[in-house]
Amino acid sequence: MAETGEATAPAPEVKMQILGQFVRDMSFENILAQKGLKTEGRPNISVQVALDAKKRDGAENQFEVAIKLNVKSETENASDTLFILELDYAGIFHIENVPDAQMHPFLMIECPRMLFPFTRRIVHDLTRDGGFPPLNLDTIDFVALYRQDMQRRAEAQQAAPDALVN
Repeated sequence: MAETGEATAPAPEVKMQILGQFVRDMSFENILAQKGLKTEGRPNISVQVALDAKKRDGAENQFEVAIKLNVKSETENASDTLFILELDYAGIFHIENVPDAQMHPFLMIECPRMLFPFTRRIVHDLTRDGGFPPLNLDTIDFVALYRQDMQRRAEAQQAAPDALVN
């Protein structure tokens, strides 16, 4: 193997720092107590997760990333809603040395991973304080969530030209 005389410089180390975390919006409705319902059996719980990321205006290398949860608990036969929880939890991140091509996946995978334990704790405490057994969210696979979102976007983009032709 011949040497070219040029040494390749190592890639600079990725730096990520959480500058702050906060609840942007939160709502918990205890419908069971409001309506005086009684429930038996195991409730059905659905959890919807959405992610959002954007560059902060006027701040170099700073991004805001949010996890948006919508949790709904219904009776076993889905005839009555027990509670609805909505949470928008955000973090402000300072990120350096991530190539532009990798920034979007980094923001949508790595940053939510850092925020998730705090989000899980808020959901746990909120459901407990709302009069229900504490809800312990399962770990979210942010890589799979990112891939699903990219596939959904690609399918929507393919469908868009077809809609214009018809």
